[in-house]
Amino acid sequence: MNDFQKELCSNLAKFCQDSIEPHMEHDDADGKFRMEIFQGLGEYGVAGVTQAEEFGGAGLTYIDYALVLEEIAKYSVPYAVTISVSSMVQSILSSYGNQAQKEKYLPALTSGQEIGAFALSESHAGSDAASLKTTAKKVDGGYMLNGTKMWITSGGIAKTYIVMARTGGEGAKGVSAFIVRDGAKGFTFGKAEKKMGWKTSPTRELVFENCFVPQEDMLLEEGKGFTVAMGGLDRGRVAIAAIGVGCAQRALDESIKYSLTREQFKQPIFDFQGLQFMLADMALETEASRLLVHAAAQSIDDNKPNSKLCSMAKLKATDTAMKVTTDAVQVLGGVGYTSEYPVERFMRDAKVLQIVEGTNQIQRVVIARQLKKEYEQHA
Repeated sequence: MNDFQKELCSNLAKFCQDSIEPHMEHDDADGKFRMEIFQGLGEYGVAGVTQAEEFGGAGLTYIDYALVLEEIAKYSVPYAVTISVSSMVQSILSSYGNQAQKEKYLPALTSGQEIGAFALSESHAGSDAASLKTTAKKVDGGYMLNGTKMWITSGGIAKTYIVMARTGGEGAKGVSAFIVRDGAKGFTFGKAEKKMGWKTSPTRELVFENCFVPQEDMLLEEGKGFTVAMGGLDRGRVAIAAIGVGCAQRALDESIKYSLTREQFKQPIFDFQGLQFMLADMALETEASRLLVHAAAQSIDDNKPNSKLCSMAKLKATDTAMKVTTDAVQVLGGVGYTSEYPVERFMRDAKVLQIVEGTNQIQRVVIARQLKKEYEQHA
């Protein structure tokens, strides 16, 4: 890290220690999201890290953004995820929105005063997102949306939603993208999901019943929705990967601190070789994941997003988060399985990182396709 990045992370860590850490045990148990924490992160300047200063963003690099997400995730994976999804909405608006849409929607998001959400998945359209069923029928002045979206991060607390709906025939070419605001007539929320982890981040069903969306709130044009959705995925995958690194790093930190003070057989358990090997592997996998995340982030900063690297980073970092947090619970033993220590929370939070932004099985498909393309080009 350069001096600026070190200062950024150091100050952000202090904010997280003061404003997030004291609440996490109780808020995780109660499933409570604190808007004041999110807005505090916005005031600190990390709600729109990579967005242009013209629209209230910080104008920083994607590597800076990865470091920010990693730091927040050391204290709360759910708040880091809320930042990442809202930032993905910003990236979509920045890349595909027109000037009027950017001016209307970006400032409230980049400042952290409002949260953005991304609505693609449906009950029968998860990994196969192009098979979505939500419809958008052309009417005078805009479109009428009907259907439901499932598992939407920040559902119910977000104000601006990017919603994919079918305006044409089957497949990806029939999908269009819309900006829908909370409070729009015909737009309501289903039940809040009861989840294993991410308990402080609400996940809800979105319900559209003759919900009118004006023409000016379509992104690009009819049939371009899948382009919009896929355009944000490389960035979204690197963001989730960075969160995985932060999750793993916190679990490793807790494991080392505990093993240096916990004594068995008249010596710290850290001194047992079996445990040393485990901790060494945890550190190795965490650092390897971090380097892969930064390599993928650099490709985005170079304006040459490498889909293979982005998928590799997401796959590696989230698998590492699951393995390292599971090992951390083992290192701490009985207390690791209780909420007295945070490793059980991080273990629960790590699991869904392997599922969101494309399951890790889908990442392997993406990587294989890219490999095939590369080798065919050089054949």
